[in-house]
Amino acid sequence: SVSLFAMQKGLITKDNFNKKGLIEQLDQIHITFKTHPDSGLIETFLNNKSVEKEIRGLEVSNYVSEVAAIPEIRKHLVSLQKQIGKQKKIVMDGRDIGTVVFPNAELKLFITASTEVRAQRRFDELTEKGEKVTYKSILENIEKRDFLDTNRQDSPLLQAQDAFYLDNSNLSKEAQMKIILDLINTKTR
Repeated sequence: SVSLFAMQKGLITKDNFNKKGLIEQLDQIHITFKTHPDSGLIETFLNNKSVEKEIRGLEVSNYVSEVAAIPEIRKHLVSLQKQIGKQKKIVMDGRDIGTVVFPNAELKLFITASTEVRAQRRFDELTEKGEKVTYKSILENIEKRDFLDTNRQDSPLLQAQDAFYLDNSNLSKEAQMKIILDLINTKTR
C-alpha cells in the first residue's frame, strides 16, 4: 500500500525514488482493512479506497522491496501492525512478521515454496484476473525481492527460530490447510 501511495504521488518511478519525500508524507498514509460485504474477504484500504487489486499487481510489486527497506517506513508499519495485532485472533503474513512484528506470536508459520512454484502461482493468479504478464517477469520479480529482502539491513527476511517450517511446493491447498489446522489445534489445547 505504501508503494502504491508512492507511485500515485510520483515519488517512485522506474528511474527515481524520492525517499525523503515519501518519509515526509507518511502521516498522509492511512491503511485499514475491511470485510467485503458480498464476498466476506478482507480488503486493504489506502486512504479509504479499496486497493486490493492494485497492490497485488506486478507494477506495485516491483517497488515493494525498495520501499520496505527504508527504516522509517518499516518503523511506521510495524507500529500499525502491532496496533492491529492487539485485537488478537488475527492472521498476518509478511517477511518479518514472526521475527520483528510479533516475535511472541502464539503460532508462527514459515510458509514457502520453490521460486518457480511461487512464480507459476502468481502468474496464474494475475492472468486469471486479466493482467498481461509473463512468467519470466514474475520469476525475475520474485528472485529480486527475495534477494533484496534477505539482504536488507533492517528486519531481513528470515525464519523465526520458533516458527514451523512448511514448504508447500507440492501440497494442495487442502493438504496445507490440514497441516495448519492441526498445528493450531495442537497449540490451543
